[in-house]
Amino acid sequence: MLHYIGYRVLQLIPLLIAISIIVFFIIQLPPGDFLSTYIQQLELSGTKVDAGTILNLQRQYGLDQPFIVQYLIWIKNIVVNGDLGRSFQWNQPVSEVLGGRLMLTMVISVVSLIFVWIVAIPIGIYSAVRQYSILDYVFTFIGFIGLAVPGFLIALVVLYFVFATTGVSLSGLFSPEYVDAPWSMAKVMDMLPRLVLPVVIIGMSGTAGLIRVMRGMLLDELSKQYVITARAKGVESKKLLFKYPVRMAINPLISTIGWTLPALISGEAIVSIVMNLPTTGPVLLRALMFQDMYLAGSFLLIVSVLTVVGTLISDILLAWLDPRIRFGGVAD
Repeated sequence: MLHYIGYRVLQLIPLLIAISIIVFFIIQLPPGDFLSTYIQQLELSGTKVDAGTILNLQRQYGLDQPFIVQYLIWIKNIVVNGDLGRSFQWNQPVSEVLGGRLMLTMVISVVSLIFVWIVAIPIGIYSAVRQYSILDYVFTFIGFIGLAVPGFLIALVVLYFVFATTGVSLSGLFSPEYVDAPWSMAKVMDMLPRLVLPVVIIGMSGTAGLIRVMRGMLLDELSKQYVITARAKGVESKKLLFKYPVRMAINPLISTIGWTLPALISGEAIVSIVMNLPTTGPVLLRALMFQDMYLAGSFLLIVSVLTVVGTLISDILLAWLDPRIRFGGVAD
């Protein structure tokens, strides 16, 4: 097992280097840069920008350097100093821009993940055990709706309906008096009721998808020979169900850790914008729109690294559960 883990970790080093180069390259693909957008905004507001000012701004932001030099400076600061760079748009270190929003993003994402597991696993088990029952059809119908309808549309409909009928706005995570207030128990208690709607909306698509996966995997396990033999020998149905088939069918939860970790950080950007949530998603969208390359690049790099780490954790857990994976992985 240690050999397998070491082999997989060594594979990550060139992968992470390649990811960092690709991320930095993609951020600079659109024509122009943040400085071009900034100068255009100044000129539209009536402010004249001369060549000397432009040159000074280029040197200030390091935009006068070739691509490879900008990349090496950026990645060196990250690896050696833990410095993600400075956001042009916010005029603050990237760590400060993201830091205040990361906690709220992770709270919403973790609670949404727990909601998905608590709802999807029991429903998936029931739908498989009671295949083609009335409730199975109901859950299947709801699941298809959850997969087909985007979360931001559901958020828009719910916000409009509640506001039209009650006059109450459900957007945001805090009441107006707590938005800029320091953290306290009163602020936490104000946030908790407002977490329910974002958690349900963000978790709907994940719940619907996991129900279908859980149902399909469990149906496949229940049709295997070892289950049929155990039933023929008189093993109690509930004991048989949870001892082996459910344990095998729950493997997709492990294999999805690869995209679960980055989801904890990135959140649902469009849903966050619609519901006015102070998470990291809207910050990334603005950074991409204004070509704030260090903010956008650092964020995308964090998400990419978390995806790789999540995939590694998923592979290790699956290899621990199934020895064939680790022996096959080392052999390859």
